[in-house]
Amino acid sequence: MIRYVSILVNIDGHRYTASNMARPKKTTFIDPDVRLLQALADPTRLAIVRELAGNPSVCACDFTDCCGVSQPTVSHHLRILREAGVIESERRGTWIYYRLVPAAADLLRSLAGELDGASQVIPVSAVTAPRSRGAGAPRNLPA
Repeated sequence: MIRYVSILVNIDGHRYTASNMARPKKTTFIDPDVRLLQALADPTRLAIVRELAGNPSVCACDFTDCCGVSQPTVSHHLRILREAGVIESERRGTWIYYRLVPAAADLLRSLAGELDGASQVIPVSAVTAPRSRGAGAPRNLPA
């Protein structure tokens, strides 16, 4: 009986080295305007922000009812909003309460004014307010 052995030879082996297979590096700086708009672009995150707009602070456990998603999904969306500087959290015992960051609302008003053709005026609170962890650099002032 004759057996045939098939050998696959990769002629272009240099294209598949470990250095070429690595994922591209992400940029470390993301424009705060882009980060804010990306955070608000998801329907669940927008529902969370709308819920917070009507209340001074909301417990994390209450978002499952208003958004219709599971608790892990709510936690994921809250993390994204927190990293974008839209919300901030406060631990009260075993519960975590969230509220909107006033500087984020000012920044949204400023962006809406830019799109409407108004002169670019950046509120002081958007530049000087402390941001959440990972929120990026403050917005550049016009020259």
